[in-house]
Amino acid sequence: MKNIYIKVVCLLALGLTLASCDDYLNDVPKGAKSPETLADYEAFLRDEYNTRLDILGANQVLNDQFVTAASLTSNRLYNANYMWDENADRIALKVSDESTYYTTYSGISAFNLIIENALSTTKATEQEQRVVWAQAKIMRAMNFFCVTNFYADTYVASTAATKLSVPLITSANINAPSKQVTIQEMYDFILNDIKEALPYLPKVSQTALHPNLGAGYAFYSRVYLQMNNYTEALKYADLALAENNKLFDWVAFYEANKAIIDVPNSYTTAVSPMGYNNVENYLFRHGSSRSLGREPSIPVERAARFETGDLRLKSRWKIRTVGADTYYYSILSGMYNFGGITTVEVYLIKAECLARDNKINEALAILNAIRKTRILPASYQDIATTDKTTALNAIFKTKNNESVQTLIPYADARRLNAEGVYKVSFSKVVNGTTYTLKSDSHLWTSPFPQGATQNPGNGTITQNVDK
Repeated sequence: MKNIYIKVVCLLALGLTLASCDDYLNDVPKGAKSPETLADYEAFLRDEYNTRLDILGANQVLNDQFVTAASLTSNRLYNANYMWDENADRIALKVSDESTYYTTYSGISAFNLIIENALSTTKATEQEQRVVWAQAKIMRAMNFFCVTNFYADTYVASTAATKLSVPLITSANINAPSKQVTIQEMYDFILNDIKEALPYLPKVSQTALHPNLGAGYAFYSRVYLQMNNYTEALKYADLALAENNKLFDWVAFYEANKAIIDVPNSYTTAVSPMGYNNVENYLFRHGSSRSLGREPSIPVERAARFETGDLRLKSRWKIRTVGADTYYYSILSGMYNFGGITTVEVYLIKAECLARDNKINEALAILNAIRKTRILPASYQDIATTDKTTALNAIFKTKNNESVQTLIPYADARRLNAEGVYKVSFSKVVNGTTYTLKSDSHLWTSPFPQGATQNPGNGTITQNVDK
């Protein structure tokens, strides 16, 4: 019990940043509680704010999140990512910690704790124990997928067995050894976690924060897509959509709220429809933003990537100028599913898989069904083509806009750049100077923070990028 208590206290209070609390955490303090029942451990799954997936650096590289001129001046790391400065030494600029690393590994520690103990908890049947155990496995796999696609190169079959990914930690014990495994080993681990979890995931979960069977299938599909395994990605996309195939109607949302949305120069907010109860959710998780408020602003250049009449843009952001900064400012208030997984992502995975298999009409039928719920009817036209490249580019564009401020556009761009056929690059002009993010730039892989490499716990960490 002492050991369990140590794990929990270290997880909640210290995360991964301290490594020497053994000596003084010998007793449970008055008023504290050691987890014993399944409900005690299941509570970690409900701890939504400490299990979020923060990908701020990726949002900045993609320019999916606006950074003010003042922040660019004062924060050199922000400037390097946002202005695509290939000369900047981002390793030197990451002096201490980074939320992406520590928050994600804090979540992994919590899920390890559940996986290690759920099957021996009290006040629960074996079936109930297995459900929580399986849900923790999906959550842990999602966290490893996130950090692997942030701090390591993307999956390429020919190099995955030799390139390093991120530390694999499978115990909540603070002295547990960790190994920076290869990308192949990490993907094998993720796939195995999903495989072991699927038989026990419920069709309907306790809350939107708990993975259900649809979430398991959907995440399986996401992982296989990242591995360029379109056959398996399509298979699990279909299984996920059999569990939930609903699409949210942004056209109806706009019609219901246009009295607020259409007022010029007004930034009064409507209630975010992207919260816990959105019909598209398989699983809700917070991302970089976790507060009950406005979502982050986006740059003018990013807003231009939405197609004409897209009500996801019109209903979420409105152009605003404050001092030297002009950007699109949020006009929603509430929660946003930036770290979970939704039906529309799975639909677009399916569309990509079909298009790559030259089933263009089937792929476009899915794409257009989505667009009809997003595009203002006066602007809407079906996308019709027999050209595979045109179809895929249309699918990628919709998916990027659908997933803005999530890990998905970043992961997709890295995957497509590695494939070398549908490369992703960006350029912008700021104060007369042209800035470019090349498809083969090292900026697509983020360095580990110095706090991690200098204090790697019971293991070692090697940087996957030079700067």
